[in-house]
Amino acid sequence: MMEKKKVKSGIYLVIDPSLDKTILLYKLQLVLEEEIAAVQVWDHFMPHQSVPDLIRKITSLCHEKNVPVLINNQWEWLMSLPLDGVHFDNIPHDFERIQKVIDREFIAGLTCNNDLSYVHWANNYHFDYISFCSVFPSSTSNSCELVKFETIQKTKEITSMPIFLAGGIRPENIGKLKELSFDGIAVISGVMGSDNPDEAVREYVKQLKANKP
Repeated sequence: MMEKKKVKSGIYLVIDPSLDKTILLYKLQLVLEEEIAAVQVWDHFMPHQSVPDLIRKITSLCHEKNVPVLINNQWEWLMSLPLDGVHFDNIPHDFERIQKVIDREFIAGLTCNNDLSYVHWANNYHFDYISFCSVFPSSTSNSCELVKFETIQKTKEITSMPIFLAGGIRPENIGKLKELSFDGIAVISGVMGSDNPDEAVREYVKQLKANKP
């Protein structure tokens, strides 16, 4: 039985499995030398891609650094692979059934928007964290609506769940989030799109510390 890991505060990394496998794993290794809250595997798999093989390699690298790995939406993979949890883009209304089928403890996260019923739902089901998308316009978060800062502020009155912010966040605009109370940021292209992803993480961390409310 896998021991349930915890999502820490800080940089929550989302990785795109459609990237060249060698490049993806190389960049991930570099990033894991830094402090990472969690790694989420985006469910952007390519046809004929060996998903189990890739996930095993990713989890092996991350678990060496005690970093939890979550799958995006496709919770069924938790039954056969050493994943630590699942991040849902929408409310899984059959969540109680999912829990029974998986039959072990796992991290659960949910993407939220301006509809605070998502926050209430996640809170009622004791989710481990929530992530607001999209804070700023973003090419990789184009399916998300822009989240009002007021929504994020109201969330702190509803729940004590850790809050992550996602979508278009760059080191140069982190200062705009200074008025908000949150636990970390979720990034994808800002890190994995960089030629020096470890340096990118360090710059994000530097700006987060410099702009703490």
